Amino acid sequence: MENIQVIPSQRVFPLGSKRRKNRILVIGLGNLLLRDDGVGVHAIRRLREAPHPRILLAEVGTAVLDSLHLLEWADKILAIDAMAAGGKPGTVYSFGVPDVADRGLPTSLHELGLLSALRFLPRQKGPAIQILGVEPESIEYGLELTPAVHQALPLVLRRAKEVVAGWRS
Repeated sequence: MENIQVIPSQRVFPLGSKRRKNRILVIGLGNLLLRDDGVGVHAIRRLREAPHPRILLAEVGTAVLDSLHLLEWADKILAIDAMAAGGKPGTVYSFGVPDVADRGLPTSLHELGLLSALRFLPRQKGPAIQILGVEPESIEYGLELTPAVHQALPLVLRRAKEVVAGWRS
């Protein structure tokens, strides 16, 4: 899967539609004003450069609760976020939500917001969630990623495409 594209919301909704397919949502979490914390949003912007018509990309930022309609729509969610796990800056982590709960792994900086938001969804079985985390170097004011996280971005994009390709097969 080399291409990912934003699906305009008018083609995705209404949410009450009985036609359920393998609906994939890729969200970028983080605060663009805090350097490496915004890596998820930077990743979504890069993924939009080579769009695919059946994948929804969303810059969620820190407004996770505002994205409930998107989370409800999705069958599978890939969340990209900064993740302070004690590794070298730019280290890329990939894990599922059960991995965090069951093994006590370090969490992404916005995972609590994502998991809390999912509790508001009306359905019994929530979407499958995969998280790609990037070890930040700096979470201080600034609009640009640090060199270490910027260099990790191609790996994040490649891994995101692999995850989505696996879900589509």
